[in-house]
Amino acid sequence: MDERKVQGKCLPDMRFESEGFSARLFVCNTVVVGTGAAGYNAADRLLQAGQKDILIVTENRLAGTSRNTGSDKQTYYKLSLSGADGESVGQMARTLFEGQCVDGDLALCEAALSTQSFFKLVELGVPFPQNRYGEYVGYKTDHDPGKRATSVGPYTSRQMTERLEAAVLEKGVCLLDHMQVIRILSDGNMVYGLLCLDTTARTQQDYFVLVQSRNIVYATGGPAGMYAGSVYPAGHYGASGLAFEAGVKGKNLTEWQYGLSSVKPRWNVSGTYMQVLPRMYSAKADGTDEREFLADFFQTPSELLNRLFLKGYQWPFDVRKVADGSSIIDILVFLEKKKGRKVYLDYRMNPCGKAFSYEALGAEAGEYLKRAGACFGTPYERLVHMNAPAVEFYRERGVDLSWQPLEIDLCAQHNNGGLSVDCWWQTNVEGFFAAGEVSASHGVYRPGGTALNAGQVGSTRAAQYIAARRSGRGSEALRFDAAARGALVEMGRLLSCLTGEEGNVKKLWKEASAQMSVCGAAIRSSTEIGQYLKQVDEWLDSYKDLVRARDVKELPWVYRLRDMLISQKVYLSAMLDYVEQGGKSRGSALYTDAAGEKPYEELPDLFTFVPDDGSRGGLVQEALYDRGRVTFFWRPVRPLPCEDDFFENVWRAYREGKQYGQIQAE
Repeated sequence: MDERKVQGKCLPDMRFESEGFSARLFVCNTVVVGTGAAGYNAADRLLQAGQKDILIVTENRLAGTSRNTGSDKQTYYKLSLSGADGESVGQMARTLFEGQCVDGDLALCEAALSTQSFFKLVELGVPFPQNRYGEYVGYKTDHDPGKRATSVGPYTSRQMTERLEAAVLEKGVCLLDHMQVIRILSDGNMVYGLLCLDTTARTQQDYFVLVQSRNIVYATGGPAGMYAGSVYPAGHYGASGLAFEAGVKGKNLTEWQYGLSSVKPRWNVSGTYMQVLPRMYSAKADGTDEREFLADFFQTPSELLNRLFLKGYQWPFDVRKVADGSSIIDILVFLEKKKGRKVYLDYRMNPCGKAFSYEALGAEAGEYLKRAGACFGTPYERLVHMNAPAVEFYRERGVDLSWQPLEIDLCAQHNNGGLSVDCWWQTNVEGFFAAGEVSASHGVYRPGGTALNAGQVGSTRAAQYIAARRSGRGSEALRFDAAARGALVEMGRLLSCLTGEEGNVKKLWKEASAQMSVCGAAIRSSTEIGQYLKQVDEWLDSYKDLVRARDVKELPWVYRLRDMLISQKVYLSAMLDYVEQGGKSRGSALYTDAAGEKPYEELPDLFTFVPDDGSRGGLVQEALYDRGRVTFFWRPVRPLPCEDDFFENVWRAYREGKQYGQIQAE
């Protein structure tokens, strides 16, 4: 084993062979997949609970969304810890539950453990701001009735990840870097381990690594690789397709969040990036023929400026805000991109190429800029005045907004759905837990910053359950042996894709992700989805004969593309099923529907839709993938729990370990 890839003392137990294919084998109680904030917290909570027989595997320790993403002010959402307003766990749980299609037990857990998770981060050194009396002050974020949000600036999740990583690695836990999971070992009912590809290996005897484990905490993030238009950091791909293949149910897969983001670097252009009122224009691919296309749509400069300002507050695309809000701007950007043009934010000059009257702005925009002391100059000058770190962020990445325009696109930003979990974040496959964005604890709408809290709570709950009910190494060695042999042979045979000639795997990846962004992102047409699904099926059916990799450096893409296509298959099928079951446009997804209306006659028929009336907000769609076929189940949301909170009863149940439910046979 290459020592560069190992943290802590960790050596393979033995080698495993089947039909000429060989793998190094590790054995442990729990393997954590992923080194973001959720993955590291799962490992740390397990260690705190006395479960030291763990292993962390990751494709790239320094990649991932937690470490490499943010916004002008990245939000962490938790129970309010300041002020005199009434607040309770129940109130926060109700807010989460009212997001539609949310299971009540998950909402209650996320509310109840939010303070525990928050204060752990504080103790680890994440510098959340507090006033001189010690209160952790907050602000109101989107879909938030109170002031539960807090932040440490653009890199909240990065600081969380770095502090959690230091806490874990100083305890000597074993971490294997450059390990790409390519198969989850499962019979659909129980999990037995993982098969990984060592992405640094250059000889066949070193390609594969097996991990036999009783538990898996899957913290791989959302399936970002499905989309070409993505604000997820480069290097974050996700691995949800492998979980579906292993028999794990998907939930609320139709529900995403999309928004305007810069292309290079990938970053949300929310908040002050829009509130300073930059000029927005499009141009041909060669940079010629600049056109301020927003001015062609809005009747007055005042209307244009007010919608642009609101885009900072209302950053995610929301079908409810197309007609009377700022989401029409997302649609206009989408249309320009569909013409083959590029779209830019320009901070060098004001919209329409001239100064404007701040008095003519709407009350909200005018009052905001007035209170900020920013009623002057160019958008760049206003941005420097209001949020200098937002300017420095781009300058540090080679983009100087004082003289360079910023290319943007309508991008996938967060999956509100994912893998279906219970109140301990265990999936329907025994021993397989999902934490962070890969798990489906959100619904249609969620308060900004909820995802960071959900990742900490879910990983904590999974670790608590494993330590209490799933210790030891189990007695499924024979089942592991059978699953490992089958996986090693099947994945080993994909080595035939290495031809030594010009490969097509990256070309196929680019084509597939581009198609997903066209038909399965914010704007969805059932016809286009159905057409592309046929293409996905053809690629999967002929995968071994179709895909070609030039050399071993392209080998990871062979397995990555397969995972991505399975994800696309399940997600697109879920979108079609949603429409077939009567689902309408909601959240961040507009479904073309000839029975609907267009909010503006100038728009193409693609934007004819029927707004959702909320009547399906109490239902959850679950998906099960089985050998190329996807079936769906609709069920009512699990309600908010109403428990007997008489202290003596809870105390007795706690002492007897009954908070974990029925004790499973060990």
